[in-house]
Amino acid sequence: MSSSQLVRVAVAGASGYAGGEALRLLAAHPFVEIGALTAHASAGSSLGEVQPHLRGLAHRILEPTTPETLAGHEVVLLALPHGASGQVAAQLPDDVLVIDLGADHRLESASDWEQFYGSTHAGTWPYGMPELIHAEAPGADLATAARQRDKLPGTRRIAVPGCNVTAVTLGLQPGVAAGVVEATDVVAVLANGYSGAGKALKPHLLASEALGSAQPYAVGGTHRHIPEIRQNLRAAGAPDVTLSFTPTLVPMSRGILATATAPLAPGADPEQVRAAWEAAYADEPFVHLLPEGQWPSTAMTLGANMALVQVAVDAAARRVVTVTAIDNLVKGTAGAAVQSMNLALGLRETAGLITEGVAP
Repeated sequence: MSSSQLVRVAVAGASGYAGGEALRLLAAHPFVEIGALTAHASAGSSLGEVQPHLRGLAHRILEPTTPETLAGHEVVLLALPHGASGQVAAQLPDDVLVIDLGADHRLESASDWEQFYGSTHAGTWPYGMPELIHAEAPGADLATAARQRDKLPGTRRIAVPGCNVTAVTLGLQPGVAAGVVEATDVVAVLANGYSGAGKALKPHLLASEALGSAQPYAVGGTHRHIPEIRQNLRAAGAPDVTLSFTPTLVPMSRGILATATAPLAPGADPEQVRAAWEAAYADEPFVHLLPEGQWPSTAMTLGANMALVQVAVDAAARRVVTVTAIDNLVKGTAGAAVQSMNLALGLRETAGLITEGVAP
């Protein structure tokens, strides 16, 4: 598709956090015309009632999410609750680029889906993490290793990764692919902003409960992003993955700070470790390895389609420590969708996306 043409994009689920963030990015995209905006409970309302920050689109009326409303668009973004995307996508033509910001089409294993989500698997779509490394076994040459972006041009179905998955995968995959870490004892602890829990009103998400408090959730191997992280680390070359994953809600509206550690591979040294991350991300526009001694913070990525990564070796523990910061609504969701859309349509990958955060 020529970059001189405007692409008409519909957003289903425009009243939610992910849908609203997608609209914020699309509104500034040089090659996009925003088409139908749909919702469920908010259908009939103006967008300004539910997304008051989107001033340029505030007058638009939210329509019901139906195949008829979504017809006539080159691209449809599905920012719908888990379990809802599959049915809607099945009613859209094959020549429409459909991008699922939910979980329905991320997992390759139907049994993993059924175990963690408790419903019938809707199928597997091409994965919307352009930076994902594909290596057949540890020890890959990271300068030449294949990336997921190579599989996206021309596709008409894309599954956007989970936000926690993005942070942990980008933190660890260079070491896995290079063979300098072992994935048999991965431990990941995350600090998460509340927007990752969605807009639904729940008592533990109220300000009176959340401010001044940190709350763990989905503890003990129950979080739905676990099989997706395992899937990605296997793609990066890990023969087997054992993962302990603990997310914690902290009093911020958005952002993820993921600390992920894994054993240092026998014979690997600190110089080889940092070299692996440098080689993996040297040319990535949206993943940066910070200078030695500088550590990521969520504030550094606020509003940006950027993952900031740091890596160190804990010599006494014989473990590699990675810390990754992302904005869960941008690089973790809507930004990844736009980035993947650009690749699928043959547009410049960076179109409509920014790398600078908002601070303080």
